[in-house]
Amino acid sequence: MTVPPRLRRVVLTTHIATSVGWLGAVLAYLALDVTAVTSQDVQKVRAAYMAMEVMVLYVIAPLALASVLIGIVNALGTSWGLFRHYWVLVKLLLTIFATAVLLIQTRTVSYLAETAASSADPGELPGTLLHSAGGLVVLLIIVVLSVFKPRGLTRYGWRKQQEERRQQRGQRTAPVG
Repeated sequence: MTVPPRLRRVVLTTHIATSVGWLGAVLAYLALDVTAVTSQDVQKVRAAYMAMEVMVLYVIAPLALASVLIGIVNALGTSWGLFRHYWVLVKLLLTIFATAVLLIQTRTVSYLAETAASSADPGELPGTLLHSAGGLVVLLIIVVLSVFKPRGLTRYGWRKQQEERRQQRGQRTAPVG
């Protein structure tokens, strides 16, 4: 199913905005995470953990969920499809994986923020650098796939392409009148 060009552009623009917003928010979160793990200033560490919780709950998670949903709508509304091309499928799976890990990590981030707020020395807390750096790498891979769009049809995509070609040939050879 393809959607009208104007609506498709609106959906694509919204998808790009949520995806870029997610990427930017992860970069900001990473800066807070590095600050929380490396700073010697107790107040700065405490503030970083508390800001990380706000970022995850009210910025990163909503943008991630919106990016997944709008990305699916976008793929279904274009000729790329959701399951026709490997790059779209890999992008979808990576986005779902990153979102799932993020949603699981929200509990850890909330725990760290609560502990930092109530503990005498929040500098002893472990941080979430591995997850935030890993999430950034996954998002950058998704960006590369979006820009370069490597060739390769899935089996489903190949079958759909063959069906479309047969239909086009049938329409050209069908008698008029």
